[in-house]
Amino acid sequence: MSKGALTRILLTRGQPPLYHLREVEAQIYRDAKECLNLLSNRLGTSQFFFGDTPSTLDAYVFGFLAPLYKVRFPKVQLQEHLKQLSNLCRFCDDILNSYFRLTLGGISPAGQETVDANLQKLTQLVNKESNLIEKMDDNLRQSPQLPPRKLPTLKLTPAEEESDSLQRLSP
Repeated sequence: MSKGALTRILLTRGQPPLYHLREVEAQIYRDAKECLNLLSNRLGTSQFFFGDTPSTLDAYVFGFLAPLYKVRFPKVQLQEHLKQLSNLCRFCDDILNSYFRLTLGGISPAGQETVDANLQKLTQLVNKESNLIEKMDDNLRQSPQLPPRKLPTLKLTPAEEESDSLQRLSP
């Protein structure tokens, strides 16, 4: 967000504008921590945000929280704050354990077979597309190059022009 846009937002909320990058960064972190607190409050002790089954909101929130929760950063205020919110950490762990089960080797054997099959299909598709593009390129290079044709323009007679303009005016 540009500094000017942020200043306008702050002024409309009755707050003084921010003049330094540190102030802007501090405000962003305050807002993000408030967002995490609100999510934690909404989740409460439930497994998911709207009951016992996951919803689109659960997937959306998980998409933002999981990297912040699992990726190792040198020192991140938000990560430290998230780890203090035990219900959001439990939320991430539950989804990871339920929907992203991994074996010691990384991916479960059945999952690995599916990944291998999909990778093989993708490789075949890319090879076919590559061959097709190569053939099209060869055909274009071998075809004779003709200058572009001029399309003839049709001129209307005065009577046709008048009837055409009347048709455009009528509803």
